[in-house]
Formats: sequence, structure tokens, C-alpha cells
Amino acid sequence: MASSSRIHLDPSQKPAFYVQGIGADTANTASGLLQENHEKHHIFFNQSGFHNHIVHHLLTLYALNASPSELKKAYDNNASYQRPPVALEPSIVDDMHIPEQYNKYLGKEKYYHDFLVFFQSEIAKNGWENVLNEYVFKGDDRADDMLVRMFAGFLHPIIHLGFGVEFQQPAIIAEALAQAAVHGDWIGPLFFESEKEAKRNNLDRRPEKSVIQLLNEIRENENLKKAPQWEDGNKIRDGIMKRARDEMLEVGSQYLVLEENLEEKTAEMINAAAFYTGAAQHPPKQVKFDFFYMHSVNCSIFFTTFLAAPWLSTSNKIRLLEWKVRSDLTMYASRGSPPLYLSEILNYQSTQNSSWPELFKRIRMFEDDGHASKLVRALANGEKVCAKFEPRETDWSLESEREEGKWLVKGDVWRVLGNMVVDSVENGEPHWVRNAGMEKAWEHINDRDHGSGRL
Repeated sequence: MASSSRIHLDPSQKPAFYVQGIGADTANTASGLLQENHEKHHIFFNQSGFHNHIVHHLLTLYALNASPSELKKAYDNNASYQRPPVALEPSIVDDMHIPEQYNKYLGKEKYYHDFLVFFQSEIAKNGWENVLNEYVFKGDDRADDMLVRMFAGFLHPIIHLGFGVEFQQPAIIAEALAQAAVHGDWIGPLFFESEKEAKRNNLDRRPEKSVIQLLNEIRENENLKKAPQWEDGNKIRDGIMKRARDEMLEVGSQYLVLEENLEEKTAEMINAAAFYTGAAQHPPKQVKFDFFYMHSVNCSIFFTTFLAAPWLSTSNKIRLLEWKVRSDLTMYASRGSPPLYLSEILNYQSTQNSSWPELFKRIRMFEDDGHASKLVRALANGEKVCAKFEPRETDWSLESEREEGKWLVKGDVWRVLGNMVVDSVENGEPHWVRNAGMEKAWEHINDRDHGSGRL
């Protein structure tokens, strides 16, 4: 049985998206490898805060019904460069249980192991659902601080949390909480000020704009487009938040969710993230996906799980979704607000034109740290979630590029995006483009040829 210190996957579980037929050997292999990672490796593989993605990778491959040998190969490829955890200091763990002392350890990477043991003990005593509601979703200062940190580090803490919740693994939830606790909180004003502005401007919460409309507003705002600069160390912190903070808050505050449209708004978020990530291309350069935008899609799958969570209040589901969309909008702006070409997706011709099962097989064999497989699974989940809301008409006129609707990705286009992803990473290094709205990002990307998908 899974616990706050033991990882145990059961093939009878039903994650948000999975391939049927997962066997006991696969579950046992994945559990053992995840347990080894939990005990032997730090959450960051270097001193610069680069994240250990083994949990993300293995659970994604597991959900895609990877074989035990495929799981072991993926683990070995990424375990080789991990570092061991910092030695535990029991006195610090004891100190963390004193509310007045807890805050002084936040935001400091060296306390990750201590936070991990702290949250393991809290989960063992109170259950992971209660711990999340107490430390992340309670709405007091401590919980709001942790919720901010969940969205730090390009969404890695909340992605890690999503995996823990989706696969019902308290030990991984403890990892996510500890990971969030050692991230920074500088992005907090984006969320808190957007909330205040939204309440000030929309007292009845009725006025609303689609995510696509807000993406268009960002792209048409010259100050937002120019705010991130190539030389910025962190293009959200040093670009958007320093040079166009008010403009970003104005856009973010216009996105609102009502209880009656929570399910549809969740699907809209997934759709919009997939659209802007896939459409941010740079013809005639080869198709490449922006490394940062990809995280918005990879995170989206967990909102299917959060939406269905009986332990999470409706008001917190609404708040979590609003924060996610505001994060996505800021992420889009932070890479230079590139033009979004729906035609790049609709006219894409894959040289293999794989089915979903074929895509899952190809991506299970692709050697990386899990980013590509997470993206493919998230897109497959998007197809499932959005089908309920997609318009039934099949008119795919490119005039829809100028739509301000919600469903620019629909039908078989989800599979087309899946082919774009797998083709692009199989096409060789660089697997991703970084900062897709900046010309310099594309300088070392080759022009298209007949082997890389064509339009």
C-alpha cells in the first residue's frame, strides 16, 4: 500500500489518461524505480536548481503502458546525473513544526530533505488530502504562500503535485510540497494583484473573455511584446514583471471562471495551451516546440484530476484554474508573444502520420528526461477532455485563425499535434526552441526539408 514514504502503483488505478492493459510487472517495476529515486536522489540534479524529472518521466511512461525494460532504460538514462539528497537535520524538522519558525526555511534549497521529512510526517498523521487543504488551499497566509511557490520554477512543483495526486502516491505529494517550499515566491504579485483587479473590475464576475482573446490582446500590446529581452536571466521576473507589470495584470485580471462553467473552462485552458504551444512556429524553420510553452501543456492534464477531486472545494478549483490561465498568459508574453499560426497545425503533413498507439510507442522509445512523453500524453488527454465541448462543424477554413473562440484545436488535429511533437524531437537536436517569439532563438534551427514534416 502506498504511504508517505513508500511508492506503490496498482494497475487497477485509473489515471487521467492511460493506455489500457498495464500489468503487474510494469506496476512493480515502476514502483521500485520510483522508490529508489525517492530515497537516493535530490529533487534538483545540480546546484543551479535544475529539476529531477524521473518521477514525471516514469509515471508518464507507466501510464502509456511501457514495458519494464523501457522503464528501466529511461530510469538508467536519467539516474546517471542525479545527486544524492543533502543530509537530514532532525532539529530543523522539529523546528518546522513550530509555526513561528516554519517560514524561515522557505525558499532555501538546502532544506529540501528536511521539508520532505516534515511533510511525510504531516501526511502520515493527517492524510495527504488534509495536508494539501491545510498547507496549500486553506486561503491563509501560509497556504497562499505555498500556492504561489507551486507555480514557481516553470510549474515544476505543481506538475509534481499533479502526478502525486493523479496516481494517489502520498510520497510523491510529499516531494511536491517540499519542492514547492524551497522555490521562490517572487511571482506572487502576479496572482494576488490580478485577483484584486478582477474583483475590483468585475464585482459580479460575469464579464469574461476567452483565453484566445487574451492571447490576441497580449500580442497586440507593444509594451508587453517588448518587455522580455534576450539578455534577461528570467524573462518573467526580469522582463514582464519589471517592464510591463501593469499591462500583464490588466490582461490576467480579465480571465474569470464561474462555478457553472468550471468544467468547460478547464477544457478551454487545455485547448488554448495546446494551441499556442503548437502554433508558435517560425516558417520556414523546422517545426520545434517552445521549451517553456510546453510546460503549460504538460501541466494541463492534472487539472482533469483536480477538477474531479472530491477533497478540493469548488472555490479552490476555480482559483487554481484562474491562476493556471494567468500563468499561461504570462508564459506566452514572456517569450516575446510570437505570432500564432493555426495553419502550421492544420496543414502539417507528417512523414509517418502515426496513430495514437504508434505515437505512444515512438515516444516511449525516445531518450530524454520525459518532457516529450509528457507532452504527447497531455495532448491525448486534451483530445478526450475537449471532445465534449468542441463545435460539431468541420469547416477548417484558415479564416478561423482570426477567431476569438475557444476551440481552435479539435477533432483529429490533436493527433496531428502529437505527430508534430514526435517528429520534431526525433528530428534531432535541438529538441526544443527556447523563446519562440525572439528571432535569435531560431538562428540555429535548420530550414525544413522533406524529412521533418512539411506544410
